[in-house]
Amino acid sequence: MGGPVGRSSTSGEGTRSRVQHADRDGGDEGRYGDTRESGDGGGSGTEGKSAAQGPGRRSGPRGRSSQDRSVRSSRRAPKSGKRRVLRWVSSVLALLILGAGGAGYLYYEHLNSNIKKEDLTLGDKQMADHKANAAGQTPLNILLIGSDARDSKANQKLGGAKETFGSPPLADVQMLLHLSADRSNLSVVSMPRDTMLKMPKCTAPDGEVYPASTRDVQTNESLRRGGPGCTVAAWYELTGIRIDHFMMIDFAGVVSMADAIGGVPVCVDANIYSRGANGRGGSGLKLEEGTTYVKGEQALQWLRTRYGFEDGSDLARAKAQHQYMNSMVRELRKGTKLTDPGKLMNLAEAATTALTVDKGLDTVKKLYDLAEELKKVPTKRITMSTMPNVYGTGTNAGRVYPKAGDAEQLFRMVREDMPLDGKASKRKPVEPKDPSAPVGEIAVAVRNATATDGLGPVSGRAGDVEKLLKEAGFAKATVDAGNVAGAARTGVLYPSAELEGDAQAVAKALGIPVSQVKRSTDVSGISLAVGADWRDEGVYPVSKGTEKTPESAGAQNGEEKGCMKVNPQYTW
Repeated sequence: MGGPVGRSSTSGEGTRSRVQHADRDGGDEGRYGDTRESGDGGGSGTEGKSAAQGPGRRSGPRGRSSQDRSVRSSRRAPKSGKRRVLRWVSSVLALLILGAGGAGYLYYEHLNSNIKKEDLTLGDKQMADHKANAAGQTPLNILLIGSDARDSKANQKLGGAKETFGSPPLADVQMLLHLSADRSNLSVVSMPRDTMLKMPKCTAPDGEVYPASTRDVQTNESLRRGGPGCTVAAWYELTGIRIDHFMMIDFAGVVSMADAIGGVPVCVDANIYSRGANGRGGSGLKLEEGTTYVKGEQALQWLRTRYGFEDGSDLARAKAQHQYMNSMVRELRKGTKLTDPGKLMNLAEAATTALTVDKGLDTVKKLYDLAEELKKVPTKRITMSTMPNVYGTGTNAGRVYPKAGDAEQLFRMVREDMPLDGKASKRKPVEPKDPSAPVGEIAVAVRNATATDGLGPVSGRAGDVEKLLKEAGFAKATVDAGNVAGAARTGVLYPSAELEGDAQAVAKALGIPVSQVKRSTDVSGISLAVGADWRDEGVYPVSKGTEKTPESAGAQNGEEKGCMKVNPQYTW
């Protein structure tokens, strides 16, 4: 985010041209001019009517992972008057976690009332169910959303950009946390807010309908299309990854959480001062070379800095956010933070006040249980990554698009619960309840779904794939010439459980990942859609079993301690 740039609003999709990475900038009027960027250049011009949105909040659930250690630590304190008070507070916290009895129960209910709740998804598409592993376990996918809401004095003070005060928020930060089914590893995928994509239809809780976009829209627009449930729907539309929960946080929430945690060490390879042209704009972050513990407003500055790190892009900012998150996890797991029950209570208050969550995470107990699941992953098995991307051209120069092949490979690995750290998975495939019939008896209709928004369907692709199936013994394969609706990914649909084994046999014969075999009431038999990811002849381009994370994802290990490279134009 950063200094003043030229921009112009456009109609319809709300995209706007920019010199490089056009940001809404409060200039020297806000404390942190590194502010807001929208697809429409302001609070208007989105597709469909935007509803005013309450403060968005996000929280790293690991912040509560030290609670049990905190309680045990305080119980070992000497029996002085002061220590007895701390022990009493610890007992209250124990009751809080258990949700039982007396003052603890009342405080538990108080914390529950702090939490804001919204619908998980506002899209029309029903998200596919997880596939359980051999042990019957399923993964968890949690979308973290950072809102740039300026709907309160605290957020306005931190965010600047007076012209945006009170307008619907944008999804400033979007990160997907994938917790593996066996809880052995955790993957994080960031989507740059500059990403251009098609928005799905979203219906807001108040009934307002936001129609699907006909052109590419910047991903941060999703939040103002009814709330965080539309951001979830947009992620599912693009990635095919089931989202189980979301957590949203705003500027003030980040500050209060960072203060409650007590500081996180970050590193820069040179002195940095993030400021825009003529000393205006930028996040305001000012650090000396080396490692500094940041908290409160300074932590927010680090997380929002764009002008000052590397090439000044949103990609560099995502890298800095990954370094902060990794460092925060390491600090919390040292056991040196939050050993004082008072600090633990401050964190509980800050976290519940800061958070907006889906209705499946609407109590302290549910958040605590989630934190306990996240704690099972060792730091060395945490991998941070960014969606592989390429820059746009023309009016979309400086914005990014998913990189063909690489982005889908990363999404597929998450869908199929493959660890991004490259360590071999011990998962065993789940066999369908009904085995496959002999391939010669399996009827499958192949349709040409290779059309994209800018390209028509590739002539003859359904026939080509029908031929491949017949060569593999599927004598009853036919072409469905009447349906050429486009699909981003190749997939196999089946209508009922007894045909699941047959559908998987079709996918296996062509090298299509089993995660792309779905049950659907839209088909009466097995239907194979040859998607836009298979426009060229030959075998399916993403072969089953490929488990390598693309280099373009910029994966970072949870134990990696690097320093952000400072752009020479922003040093002092």
